Amino acid sequence: MLFTPGRLRALVSAALVVLSWFTAAPASAVPVPSAQIDYGGTMRTYRLHLPAGGPPSGLVVNLHAAGATGADQAALTHYDAVADAYGFAVVYPDGIDYSWADGRGASVPDRQGVDDVGFIATLVDRLVAENGIPRGRVYATGLSAGGFMANRLACDRADLFAAIAPVAGTLGTNVGCNPSRPVSVLATYGTADPVVPFDGGPMTGRGGGSTVVSGPAMVD
Repeated sequence: MLFTPGRLRALVSAALVVLSWFTAAPASAVPVPSAQIDYGGTMRTYRLHLPAGGPPSGLVVNLHAAGATGADQAALTHYDAVADAYGFAVVYPDGIDYSWADGRGASVPDRQGVDDVGFIATLVDRLVAENGIPRGRVYATGLSAGGFMANRLACDRADLFAAIAPVAGTLGTNVGCNPSRPVSVLATYGTADPVVPFDGGPMTGRGGGSTVVSGPAMVD
């Protein structure tokens, strides 16, 4: 999916709002350029950024758009610096074939039956346990395909995510959403978005076509 200045500004604005839940910490950190986790017999990769000065105050899962990587998302959002300023950890997972199995059926991982909800949940459990992160302070944000995936995480694993901030991503009309408990949501959509239609309906992304709900319907 194409990045435009308007879409990038929207991502940064939405991601920054998540920060209001965290307290300040020293502005130096320990980056982990690349790491792996075995999920279902497949080695999945991710990039983790940890703040200095003790256990992180929370964890944000920052999900890339289709055609991108976790490293691309880190560079795009400059989120490491934001995480440093507020003392939380941020992880940038990599999707298979540069995309996510968000349920629409359009991506390669969706068609292959990849369990990205399970992968991200397992990754969250590992990072929370290894880094002393409070379980009630886990959040997700993402752009486009990453926004679709963030919504699905809230729908399917409300027990893990306290809040999400999807940008330019709703859900496929074929994807149910019945969270086990309330999840706070900051949703950002654009009426002139050339990829994800604000009013819903057919869309074509990197993996192919799908039918999605509108921004207002998603908010409802």
